Amino acid sequence: MASTALLVMDVQQGIVDRFADGDPGAVIHPAVAPADGDIIVTKRRVSAFAGSDLEVVLRAAGTEHLVLTGIATSGVVLSTLRQAADLDYRLTVLADGCLDADPEVHQVLTGKVYPRQADVRSIAEWMQSLAKPAAG
Repeated sequence: MASTALLVMDVQQGIVDRFADGDPGAVIHPAVAPADGDIIVTKRRVSAFAGSDLEVVLRAAGTEHLVLTGIATSGVVLSTLRQAADLDYRLTVLADGCLDADPEVHQVLTGKVYPRQADVRSIAEWMQSLAKPAAG
């Protein structure tokens, strides 16, 4: 049975704080803390796949569609999107669920680069699509 996985990447408190001028740390920011039963994969490189067991976890769950969010648009999101595309996942990027230190780079990636390999949507658009019954 195919499934969708939401990947929330690099939202540790320290990374979020850098964008808010705080002190670095490694605790996941409370606004996006995992719920009971959520799977946490430790990312070791820029791509969430490189050096982690992410692909094994996703394949074991029958996941075919990835929804990507994270900090930074030009870092983890770009690297993960490229590797996931090479691994034949169907991809969605939540543009307003990503953040980059350079707003212009964020705009170019989400407006021109990512649409070549992914469906780029807002969080609201994606949430609305979840509420619609599947066609079939």
